[in-house]
Amino acid sequence: MDRFESMSAFVAVAKAGGFSAAARELGTPLATISRRVAELEAELGVRLLHRSTRRVALTDPGRAFFAACRRTLEDLKDAEDAVTGEYRTPKGDLTMTAPVGFGRMHLQPVALEFLAAYPEINLRLMLVDRVVSLLEEQVDVALRIAELADSSLIARPLGQVRVVVSASPAYLARHGAPVHPRELEQHDCIAWSALGPLNSWSFRVSGADRAFPIRVRLATTIAESALAAAETGFGLAQTTGYQAEQGVRAGKLVLLLREFECAPLPVNLVYASNRLLPLKLRAFIDFAVPRLAARVRAIAATLDRAAA
Repeated sequence: MDRFESMSAFVAVAKAGGFSAAARELGTPLATISRRVAELEAELGVRLLHRSTRRVALTDPGRAFFAACRRTLEDLKDAEDAVTGEYRTPKGDLTMTAPVGFGRMHLQPVALEFLAAYPEINLRLMLVDRVVSLLEEQVDVALRIAELADSSLIARPLGQVRVVVSASPAYLARHGAPVHPRELEQHDCIAWSALGPLNSWSFRVSGADRAFPIRVRLATTIAESALAAAETGFGLAQTTGYQAEQGVRAGKLVLLLREFECAPLPVNLVYASNRLLPLKLRAFIDFAVPRLAARVRAIAATLDRAAA
């Protein structure tokens, strides 16, 4: 068995979702593709693909092996290009993920600039408000706004974002501004969460993070909805600083309870640890890190000016 050809066949089948499509993509007979994958499974002693009449899907061992095979084949291609003098233009498919709000407002503009600079790279954006497994979901790079739990990933710091409470000048004129988180039970609060309404917000008081109960007058599933309601004068909203920045900059929102904010959240680009980083990913990292870091700094500057 030629391990390289078998791995190439397996990766093609997994990406295409079927043997026939992989055969067409590789220009190889269907029977050959099927035989190579079967030989690979026999050699490894595990089933890599679930087969059905309509399509194939990766098994749990198959997902892990697919990610490893793809990285290995990309590393080999980059090494061959470097040796033969063809290491000139980044090309290929790149998948990245980010939280919906930050991705739409900040990552996507940078990604579009990147695609204009690198016309042979194709980009897939996964904008979702959950932690995506790079290995299991075949993602090349992720933007994470949180403390990092997976130490096996390489992180490129972009800065920090605050969690802030804001309200409109009209609301504050009618109800006044809370001076301590314990007063939130006397204010109209707008809670948001994709998992359902929240009944408390976190603050740092006397050196410790504490949850304070709030009076929820409106509950919604996305931060943009909560902020839109806050801008109309309905009540107070707690969001990340990057979500509230536009309203603050426009004078539609005022920041509150700043001295009680919890520690800011780190922002990082993370990707798998490879000794030889694929050229397309290295090009994106080098392009995006300074631009995204500048955007994070600009958010912080807007919020600092608003409090001055």
